[in-house]
Amino acid sequence: MGKYDFETVTDRHNTESIKWDCKEDILPRWIADRDYKVAPEIVSALEKRVLHPVYGYTEPHDNWYHAYRDFFGRRHKIKLEKDWLLFSLGVVPTISSSVRKLTKEGDNVVLLTPVHNIFYNSVLNNHRVVKEVPLLLKDGNYSIDFPALEDALKDDKTTRRILCNPANPVGRIWTKEELSEIGRLCYENHVVVLSDEIHGEIVRPGRTYNPFFAVNEINKNISVNAISVTKPFNLAGIHTSAIIVPNEDLRKKVNRQINTDEVAEPNIFSCPAAIAALNEGEEWLDERREHVFYNRDYVSSFVEKNIAGRKVVPGDATYLVWIDIRKITKDSLIFAKFLKQETGLWLQDGSVYGKGGEGFLRRNVATPLSLLKDGLKRLEKGTKAFKERALKTL
Repeated sequence: MGKYDFETVTDRHNTESIKWDCKEDILPRWIADRDYKVAPEIVSALEKRVLHPVYGYTEPHDNWYHAYRDFFGRRHKIKLEKDWLLFSLGVVPTISSSVRKLTKEGDNVVLLTPVHNIFYNSVLNNHRVVKEVPLLLKDGNYSIDFPALEDALKDDKTTRRILCNPANPVGRIWTKEELSEIGRLCYENHVVVLSDEIHGEIVRPGRTYNPFFAVNEINKNISVNAISVTKPFNLAGIHTSAIIVPNEDLRKKVNRQINTDEVAEPNIFSCPAAIAALNEGEEWLDERREHVFYNRDYVSSFVEKNIAGRKVVPGDATYLVWIDIRKITKDSLIFAKFLKQETGLWLQDGSVYGKGGEGFLRRNVATPLSLLKDGLKRLEKGTKAFKERALKTL
């Protein structure tokens, strides 16, 4: 038993929650929103700020920069220069703004798929073109198709590459060698890398992720690296993130873009929350990692023992489990809808994550064990009902 409570179920209905403002019989496991109580150290910092009676304009001060620099120094043995850091309201706003301001309409943006579905919105809503490079899946393990990636990068219209590091939804921690090869190919083809590293601190205990910019000098000079405390410390509703841009010329462009898009100004909670998380939240974070990966392994074991035709793809990153249902059906959208209607279990259909996502489901496991077990019983029941319905139609 650790210091922190990850097992008490908090009722989140009627709290303006995107996840939980649904019917009482629905168990939502589709969105990357955790059900854990926030670390008390962060709550205390926010309470202190709330009690100050003036809520005026604010900006990051030295303590914000020091918090990120110290954290990266402790956990990754990486020296961050203060000048490399920029504040942004969020990782997705950073990516969308970068696509909008640093590319032209009609340009290609390369994605390794399946990948976070919001990346598609960031590209398509800005009238750019998604160029998909599907990951290779062999024996339950994902890898990068480097020849296909090189072909995509060589296209004259390709100017940006969005990387999910670690990979959501497939749960891969990219190695330094893989990141180095991505960097080499992008550098040779004059392509800037936008690296979403929001899941970087949510890795299996004993493992660590590799920040893209820190792999070598090439990667350092061609990348915009978006990081945040929101996913690791369960602060999704507090809009706060940082951008690491070591290259000065590129940093000037990014700074201009986030300011013209008005995503560079924190609210009064953005900085206090981040500072408290980075300075005081590591013990909570490490206990939470233990809980998440216990849940991950519990789901894998349950599915293997109780649900024929399903398999959880092995993963060492994120609290999002990627479930292979292709032996049951290739139509994951139909299955997800059936599951929700039949049992109330709400999972995310894999097809929204692009090529290679069809026939998979994504499930959030960052939740008290009682809710996790409830969801697994519903999954078992729904799978059985789906198979019975399929047999009746033969």
